[in-house]
Amino acid sequence: MSATGHTSPAGFPAYFNETHAMVRETTRRFVAQEILPHIAEWEEAGSFPRELYQQAGALGLLGIGHPEHLGGTGEHDVFMKVAVSEELMRSTSGGLVASLGSLDIGLPPVWRGASPELQQRIVPPVLAGDKIMALAITEPGGGSDVANLRTRAVRDGDHYVVNGSKTYITSGVRADHYTVAVRTGGEGYAGVSLLLIDKGTPGFSVGRNLKKMGWWASDTAELFFEDCRVPAGHLIGPENAGFMLIMMNFQAERLALAVMAYMTAQMALEACLDHVKDRVTFGKPLAKHQVIRHKLAEMATQVDVAREYAYRVAARMQAGQVVVKEVSMAKNFATEVADKVTYEAVQIFGGMGYMRESVVERLYRDNRILSIGGGTHEIMNEIIAKQLNL
Repeated sequence: MSATGHTSPAGFPAYFNETHAMVRETTRRFVAQEILPHIAEWEEAGSFPRELYQQAGALGLLGIGHPEHLGGTGEHDVFMKVAVSEELMRSTSGGLVASLGSLDIGLPPVWRGASPELQQRIVPPVLAGDKIMALAITEPGGGSDVANLRTRAVRDGDHYVVNGSKTYITSGVRADHYTVAVRTGGEGYAGVSLLLIDKGTPGFSVGRNLKKMGWWASDTAELFFEDCRVPAGHLIGPENAGFMLIMMNFQAERLALAVMAYMTAQMALEACLDHVKDRVTFGKPLAKHQVIRHKLAEMATQVDVAREYAYRVAARMQAGQVVVKEVSMAKNFATEVADKVTYEAVQIFGGMGYMRESVVERLYRDNRILSIGGGTHEIMNEIIAKQLNL
């Protein structure tokens, strides 16, 4: 099946199967019925109802990519996750998609490395949408420099005592559980561990909902730890081995950001294709002006190439191949395309493209974070360069 559910041309690989098509249709109805009628209101409010997590959980959407024995659909169907992500992006709100999907970066370390007891307590309620999960790595002044994080956890009997802070944490305001990167050892990668910290733990406080350029519907928080005592049993994986769990997360996160980017560009392109047929300038529709036609042709080419390369990387991930270089390339290329296409979309719309009532305005400002989150464009280039033995 193609991205839209049609049969692939003879001789070409079918990335999507009939099961993917059914899940895609379920997601499409969910977006059309439960999100799109309210998204403008939620964007302005800077939040969306918590019940949406439960609705998504009841449909099985939150469980995609997570272990079956804990309530998920299984870990290995990359294209089912891609199909659902594409349809969720049809909400036109990257912030909503990011918050609704924060479990996909916060939860995998738990089911990969936490104790069986902790897994059973945390994972099923999050997949059901009854609890919200967040990942807390970024620190003030730290940015992409994960290896040098400063939040410190010191073992004290049956607990770790945590001191430090985190910032720019997606779902950070209303999450119930946090996978938190802390320093338990010396400097660098080898001293990083992960702890599961519950909201309400003494010494742990959540700051204000940060105001952002885009992703308005996503709650984004600062977190503070002051002599916060966390049970030692909440250690995720071995002590000082947290960085590997973080890196295992990054590949799926970077593919997800590539999907968000090419879908952002796709929706901006579609909005333009509709607009140029109706907007008349100098006595004829915009679509009849050669400069606009050629601009749209270039935009369409870029979107298609970004999507198809991301699919190819996803296929290699599905086959169990190591794609550190390729997924970094896919993220960088897709976000560059989204930068260009959303910019041109606002330009084509003119003054209306600058108005909040225009979808391209939201896509333009939501897009900007995509080349920063999950590792900046510059970090991706450094990873690519290292894979080229430079």
